[in-house]
Amino acid sequence: MITFEGAQVYLPGEITETTVAISNGKIVELGGRAQGEVIDARGLILAPALIDVHGDAFERQLMPRPGVFFPTETALIDTDRQLATNGIATAYHAITLGWEPGLRDVARGRELMQAMRDLAARLTVENRVQLRWETFAFEALDVIEWALAGPLLPSVAFNDHTSMTMRAYDVPIQDRAFELSPDFSIASLDDARMKKRTASKAHRAGLSEEDYIALLGHVWDRRSEVPDAIASVAQMARTAGAPMLSHDDTRAETRAYFRELGAGVAEFPMVMEAAEAARKGGDPIVFGAPNAARGGSHIGSLGAGDMVEAGLCDALASDYFYPAMLAAIAKLDAERRADRLALWSLVSSGPARAMGLPDRGDITVGKRADLVLVDWPDGSVPAIQGTWVAGRCAYRGIPAG
Repeated sequence: MITFEGAQVYLPGEITETTVAISNGKIVELGGRAQGEVIDARGLILAPALIDVHGDAFERQLMPRPGVFFPTETALIDTDRQLATNGIATAYHAITLGWEPGLRDVARGRELMQAMRDLAARLTVENRVQLRWETFAFEALDVIEWALAGPLLPSVAFNDHTSMTMRAYDVPIQDRAFELSPDFSIASLDDARMKKRTASKAHRAGLSEEDYIALLGHVWDRRSEVPDAIASVAQMARTAGAPMLSHDDTRAETRAYFRELGAGVAEFPMVMEAAEAARKGGDPIVFGAPNAARGGSHIGSLGAGDMVEAGLCDALASDYFYPAMLAAIAKLDAERRADRLALWSLVSSGPARAMGLPDRGDITVGKRADLVLVDWPDGSVPAIQGTWVAGRCAYRGIPAG
C-alpha cells in the first residue's frame, strides 16, 4: 500500500487536503490514516493523471529530420518516457494509416503497432492507438481489422486530408463543404498552386512535387469508393466496440453523417457550426491543447480557450506536443476560463468519458490509481513531480532545490 499525505487533492467535486491510499493498482481509501509507504506530498497537488486521446508527437522520434528514420523500438521507448514525465498515463498515439509513402503509410503504421505490442512489458505508461485512418487509404482496411482485434482496443478517427487538399483554391479550409457532398468544389491538379499546396506533403512522403500530385490524382479517381470504405470501417469498429471520432469537421452535416455511423466524438471541429452540432447531439468535443496553450489555432480555426469558456470543449489532446496538455491548463487557469477542477477534467475525466474508459480519470475509491503529483506555485507554471499508472510509479522527478 502507498499513501499520499499532505497534498491538495483534486477530487471530483472539490479540492481539499486529504490522504489518498492506493493498493493493487487501485484507489482504496480517501481520508484515512497513513499506511504502508508514505509519500510526503506537502506543498504539492495530487490529481488524476492525464489521458491523451490524440497525439502524434511520436513522429518526431521516428523521423527527427525529414527522411531520417530511427529504429522504431528506440523511438517508442523514448516516447513512452516523454509521456510519463508529462503526466500522461494513458496515450492514444494517432498513427496515420494513409496512402502516402514514407512516415504515414499503412505498412509503417502496422510495424509501429506491432512494436508497441512487443515492447509492452518494458513501457511505463499505457500506450494505446488511435487508428488515424485517411478515408482514401483503401489498403488500410486489413490493418484496421487486425488492430481492432488487438490487446488494447484502439479508437478509430476518420480523416480526410485528401478532400481537404483537393478543395477549390478560393475555398479556405474552414469553409469547405461536407467532403462527400455533391456541392464539394474541386481544385485542378494541373494548376501551379497545387504544387505550393502539396509541397510539404511531398517532402514528408519522400516524393517529388510532380510525383506526389500524380499519386494524388490516382487516389482521387477512386473518390466514389470512399463512402463504402467508411461504412466498412465503421462496421468493424462498432463490432469491436471501439470509440470513433470524426476529424476537422466544418459542417453540421459532417457531424451528423459520422454520428449516424457510430462516431460519437468530434475531434478538432473547425467552425462554430460543427461544434454546436456536436454539443446539440450530445457528442464529446476534443480540441488541441497547443491551441489552448498558444492562445489560438495556428491555422485560423476555433480558439480552444474560447470553446472551453463557451462550454463547447470536453477534452484537450496533446495533438503534436505532449507538454501542451499541462501548459494549456495553466494558460486557461491564468485566463480564468473556468475553475481549476473543470479545467483539469479536460485532461482527465473528460477524455476518459470520450474514450469509454470508466475505470480511470478521477480520484474515486475503486478507480484505477492513475495519479500525478504536480508542483504548481502561485504565479508560476506547473511541473510534474511524479506519475503513477495503475499504482506503479512510472516517473519521479525530484527537483534540486
